Amino acid sequence: MSVAWIGDRETPFEQAAEKAAALLHASRCPLFTIDADTDGTRAAIGLAKLVGAAYDHPGGASLARETTLFTDQGGMFVTPGEARRRADVLVVVGALPDIHLSFLAELFTSPPDLPAVGQRRVFVIGNVSLPPGTDGLVEMLSCGGEAATLAALRAQCAGRKVATPVQNFDRFAEALAAARFPVFLFSGRASESPAIEMLQGLVSDLNRKSRAAALFLPASESGWGSTLASTWLTGFPMRTGFARGFPEYDPWRFDAARMIADGEADLHLHVSTWPDTAPANNDGIDFVALQHTDGPVAGAQVTIAVGEAGIDHDAVLYSSRTGTFAFKRAPAASSSPPAAAVLRAIAERVPGGAPDLC
Repeated sequence: MSVAWIGDRETPFEQAAEKAAALLHASRCPLFTIDADTDGTRAAIGLAKLVGAAYDHPGGASLARETTLFTDQGGMFVTPGEARRRADVLVVVGALPDIHLSFLAELFTSPPDLPAVGQRRVFVIGNVSLPPGTDGLVEMLSCGGEAATLAALRAQCAGRKVATPVQNFDRFAEALAAARFPVFLFSGRASESPAIEMLQGLVSDLNRKSRAAALFLPASESGWGSTLASTWLTGFPMRTGFARGFPEYDPWRFDAARMIADGEADLHLHVSTWPDTAPANNDGIDFVALQHTDGPVAGAQVTIAVGEAGIDHDAVLYSSRTGTFAFKRAPAASSSPPAAAVLRAIAERVPGGAPDLC
């Protein structure tokens, strides 16, 4: 099976790695997008440090909103396990990624096993995708968009007047009065920053008199895992750059989509250990794709196929079910190389520097 291409032409892996290294060495402003397991992320950040690159996640907008919550605002959070055991009232805020639907179905249809309250009460705010067969278990809270509904909900919970009352507020207030542990579930995929900030304000207000918490379910598990890995390696989350030889975090300056659209990057290296469609690239920018693929990626000067994390090779991945990292053993050995191994091979061929791959 072919694993490397220069343009549309099959080539030995070593030659493709040499070409990728030469492109990186010649670049004046390289940009990486990283969607990988923990080892792949560490190797990509190490290569970025070596060549002075900036790096982001392909779904950087959602990830940046989630990161901002932790870096700028903070909040009161609970683990998935504690929500599963204790939450007697659930409020789902905004659309959650499909990867979380099975967890939602489990929460909706099972009672908490610590407080003896019977079935959980479930409310939703915004355009929420529900697990199949659970429509009749939820009640809608609405008076406009997510941020407007949360603002009105926060005001009504504090006893203030609002121009437009929240639909079903009385039922929510009744459930809240009887609740011992309400939990608000959200992600950064659909919820905008004002809504996320208002949600944390509401949770904080409720904690003045009782107990409440938020359960963060990331828009991308791999993206959040990469953010945590970046933080412990450099001190900063994704959207960090090494242009001046040391890590600098700037969520606007190192926004990958903006850098490509504004012509600031002259090379784009995309690392993905899952099947996906590579991000769009402007004409005139060099493009290197390290991706789980069966053929050359359109527009790439160099394509190297990598194994799928947890399928073709063992991997450490972030799990939103547990709220931490978990080891995933590959069901069978594969000839497809891990992204980390490919990145190390490229780093070894970059002229003028020894690889420092964290």
